[in-house]
Amino acid sequence: MQNNVGSVDRLVRLVGGAVLVAIGIASIVHILPAGTIVGAIATLVGVVFFATGLTRFCLLYQLLGVDTCKAP
Repeated sequence: MQNNVGSVDRLVRLVGGAVLVAIGIASIVHILPAGTIVGAIATLVGVVFFATGLTRFCLLYQLLGVDTCKAP
């Protein structure tokens, strides 16, 4: 697997993923009034974002031919 997630994109994914996981967990345990289903979806999306930030590889980017590692 070749890296296709650049450094700025990676930082956004890591921070955004962590925030979504925190919001999702807070919703699941009823700290936030968003609801359990919304919390589960936010947690899942956050985990995927965080994982793609860690691995620097995004399958959707590969399918669409997007590569944020390369300079324009």
